[in-house]
Amino acid sequence: MDAVQMIKERRSIRTFKDEKVDRDLMKEIVSISRYAPSWGNYQVARYTLVDDEATIKRLGTEGVNDFIYNIGTLKDAKGVLVLSFVKGKSGKIEKLPVEDGEFNYDGNSSHWEVFDAGIACQTFCLAAHAKGVGTVIMGVINDKVIGEIVGLPAEETVAALIVYGYPDGPHPAATPRKDIEDIMRFV
Repeated sequence: MDAVQMIKERRSIRTFKDEKVDRDLMKEIVSISRYAPSWGNYQVARYTLVDDEATIKRLGTEGVNDFIYNIGTLKDAKGVLVLSFVKGKSGKIEKLPVEDGEFNYDGNSSHWEVFDAGIACQTFCLAAHAKGVGTVIMGVINDKVIGEIVGLPAEETVAALIVYGYPDGPHPAATPRKDIEDIMRFV
């Protein structure tokens, strides 16, 4: 599949067939996803795939802050990715060389962790789409509760839940996009 076509055609899928995606296929999708760029090539993204129905049910009842749309999507889900990242690595430079010496820099390091997780999230969704697996990203979540449910290590934080599965029904049409003049400027 052409990369431009893949970007234009990938949609959030909320209705899935009643079958699990094969673990080997999910391993292949994560293997592709690990090529997402990251700050200093630290590769902070972590992929916890949940296909246990009882655990998915707990994610839906305890991990999405009673957000009805997420509960509905998780109710019949057969697979959920808990995308997390290792804290304290992205955006960190202890000393940045300058012409007249060195200075400490701690800039917007917390933003870069989320930025790296976002790149990994999009890469995962595009890789899944290329392999015929639909995805929907959930951001209204309780990261601490989800981390406890799936047993994340203390150094990781949940960035998003991504429900995945084989799409059921017609491929959603593209929603209208803003005009290029509304979102771009030259300086």
